[in-house]
Amino acid sequence: MKLARAHEMQQLDRAAIDQYHIPGAVLMENAGSATVDHMLRELGPVAGRDALLFVGPGNNGGDGMVIARRLFQLGGSPFIVFLIDPQKFKGDAAVNYDTVKALNIPSRVILDADAMAGFTGEIINAIVKRPPWAIIDAIFGTGLQRPLAGHFLEAVNAINRINKTSACPVVAVDIPSGLHADTGASMGAAVQADHTATYGLAKPGHFLHGGPFCGKVHVVDIGIPTPALDNAELKGEAVDRSIMDTFIDRSPSSHKGSYGHLFVLAGSAGKSGAALMCGLGALRVGAGLVTMAVPADLRTVFESNLFEAMTLMLADSRKHPSSRDFGLIMENLAGKSALAIGPGIGTEEETRELVLRLYTEARLPMIIDADGLNILAMTPERIADPPAPRILTPHPGEMGRLTGMSAKEIQADRLSAALEFTAAANTAAAHVTLVLKGAGTVICDPAGSWAINTSGNPGMAAGGMGDVLSGIIGGLLAQDVEPDIASRAGVFVHGMAADRLATGRRFGYLASEVADMVPAVITLHQQQNAN
Repeated sequence: MKLARAHEMQQLDRAAIDQYHIPGAVLMENAGSATVDHMLRELGPVAGRDALLFVGPGNNGGDGMVIARRLFQLGGSPFIVFLIDPQKFKGDAAVNYDTVKALNIPSRVILDADAMAGFTGEIINAIVKRPPWAIIDAIFGTGLQRPLAGHFLEAVNAINRINKTSACPVVAVDIPSGLHADTGASMGAAVQADHTATYGLAKPGHFLHGGPFCGKVHVVDIGIPTPALDNAELKGEAVDRSIMDTFIDRSPSSHKGSYGHLFVLAGSAGKSGAALMCGLGALRVGAGLVTMAVPADLRTVFESNLFEAMTLMLADSRKHPSSRDFGLIMENLAGKSALAIGPGIGTEEETRELVLRLYTEARLPMIIDADGLNILAMTPERIADPPAPRILTPHPGEMGRLTGMSAKEIQADRLSAALEFTAAANTAAAHVTLVLKGAGTVICDPAGSWAINTSGNPGMAAGGMGDVLSGIIGGLLAQDVEPDIASRAGVFVHGMAADRLATGRRFGYLASEVADMVPAVITLHQQQNAN
């Protein structure tokens, strides 16, 4: 599913109007009418029911008035709260105001915070006796760039209070008011919607921090011509179930050598579990073979906990991997398909030297996570233009160390941070893919394409989850899946496995259980496709 940033969606609207001669009023009518269609499917008939609409300035307000008119025509009883002087509407919005005025649709104009607070009290008292069918948020759309204030802020808070008091469903027009369309950040406050009808294409903010505010997201076709979408050359996507087609059925004549061989360099004294989780993730996603490079003192720990993996004892590495074993490792990379480095590896000086040499010299696809990233962050000038594909998988704290920013700064605009980093890491050779983990994981590839993951849940906030993800992506790399697809498919199936576990328990499931669920999730998708 393609995504559009706010300015890209504005350009598409403009192209539809200027190049393809579709009147703005038609786009507005399509948007409002399709929103009502989605509401009817989700909420049932509106005839004889009340609907409360909060209408703000601009086209978002115009969309809201189309919705009010359609609900009125269907036998509903809409009531509009205008948050601007309706005489100030312009263009298509003004035309729709004239229509709702001619239809005598009841309304009230509220232009200050005190009046809004008083109105909220009135509504809360009234809905005890007569709950409305829906509350429609048509205050601000994707163009909002500054924090909410005054009566607009009070109106957003009012919607949330009414919703909490009445459990009346809230429907947001395009994006919940108060959310930044590109970052998903709440700008002072944001409407907590149960449903969001977004126009043309979904926006990054629907899947980043804004996900919990959006409820169920419905992408509404408003009539943007297909050639306009094609010509826009949009680079953003939402990673959804379609990525599961990466996992193809296996040939009856295949064998373990058909599915690659992942070499894992991970783990140190006290952190062997991270390495084991990585190896388990690779095996569960179907890697044919996994070899774990093991510090000598930890060999029995590895061999007694992950029987299916092979081990390579690093004779000159006692409790953590050492550069003294660089030659041994390079010899044993022959015949391997991919390399996973970092989980639990530590940051000892001789480990740092080993990781940096492998990063800059090994000509195998490689995923780098955890301490491997922390080592790269100590010498950021060596990140750009490695000799073969590299997938870096930082969480916000690690991303901050890689970029010299704070985790808070990274989280404020995850997409921009990821895109800027990836551009800087691919100045000569297009080899570095970034997976910025977190709610709405962002994947950016060397070509400048980006994606936001839509699977996963808060129960994944537990130790070992990232280690399993490293193994899953590494296992896909080993199976000769392209780095950008391996990243997207790995992140999605990892989240889907956790989502399946979360149906029975919202938290408390283990990273190893997520890994164990991966084959079932893949198999279920393949069975559904076969049917």
